Amino acid sequence: MPHQPDSLFLKIKKTLWDPLDPWLFYAVLAVYLMSMFLLYSADGQDIGRLESKTLHTVIGVVLLLVFSRIRPQILGHFALPIYVLGVLLLLGVHFFGVTVNGSTRWLNLGIVRLQPSEIMKIGLPMMLAWFFQRFESRLAWYHYLAAMGLILLPGALILKQPDLGTATLIMASGFFVIFFAGLPWKALFASIILFIVSLPLIWNYGMHDYQKTRVLTLLDPTKDPLGAGYHILQSMIAIGSGGVWGKGWLNGTQTHLDYIPESTTDFIFAVYGEEFGLLGNVLLLLVYTIILGRGLIIAARAPTLYSRTLAGSLTMTFFCYAFVNMGMVSGILPVVGVPLPLVSYGGTATLSIMFILALLMSIANQSKKKKR
Repeated sequence: MPHQPDSLFLKIKKTLWDPLDPWLFYAVLAVYLMSMFLLYSADGQDIGRLESKTLHTVIGVVLLLVFSRIRPQILGHFALPIYVLGVLLLLGVHFFGVTVNGSTRWLNLGIVRLQPSEIMKIGLPMMLAWFFQRFESRLAWYHYLAAMGLILLPGALILKQPDLGTATLIMASGFFVIFFAGLPWKALFASIILFIVSLPLIWNYGMHDYQKTRVLTLLDPTKDPLGAGYHILQSMIAIGSGGVWGKGWLNGTQTHLDYIPESTTDFIFAVYGEEFGLLGNVLLLLVYTIILGRGLIIAARAPTLYSRTLAGSLTMTFFCYAFVNMGMVSGILPVVGVPLPLVSYGGTATLSIMFILALLMSIANQSKKKKR
């Protein structure tokens, strides 16, 4: 029987849909729809940021369509250039950066304002995964030491901005690669003990006064309710007043009376908790859990050390960003400038998360092809 040529629909499906992981894609779509309603409310029913968010998401979907089709090993060839570019851009921030609210984190490129630390979310895990893949057959203690140096370089540059939260999370993404690459348990426990022992030194010599204030404020935000404790108290009031069912979309009093600071970015979860309540929070957590679970499954099934360590690190990085943002808004972690993944407004942050998901889909496709 002669072979029947594929219909136009099947060709489009093979080109656009087949490379996409349905679990990740539908989860991203669900979060995007949630974020649209939320951003419209948080921004005072203005569609300006809504339009911008839609544009960023469309560009992100294009990233998914393009990079999910490319084999991880091919993308791995760009690990070193991306890492070097990220470090150079961080140096550029140090000398030519734009200062906002006392922090110098952005580069003004004319048509767009870029936050290079977002590039390192991807560049650092890719670099370390490529590094361990290259020396897979002869890994020794000094390779792990060299990996720590690769982590500390961008971490130190981000700390200089200063941005302790982002620096910590990006360095954590690098540590996840080291862990998934087979870091001995003895070395892991020794690192944890060393970190705990060094906490007094970090407190006295490694932290700015405002960072110490944030930690002390976390312990008792009522000591300075109109100053350092204002952010935490207002966000906790908003989340608590939402109750189980929430006050309803567009009905958040804390939000629309402008009591919640940075309501479209870092504290957008407080807006969500006030208007959609505990039930809405559980729904968002469920979608995030699907993304995290799927990412870990992709990491476990990955056929190479590079793809396994990269998928594991990217998934745990996503988890850390979500956990830290929700934790700081809920008052269980210090306030740091960390966006809520796929929900907070911000072009660079949205695109970096979408690229992370594109890499996970690429690794999932590689695993499927290996089974065939």
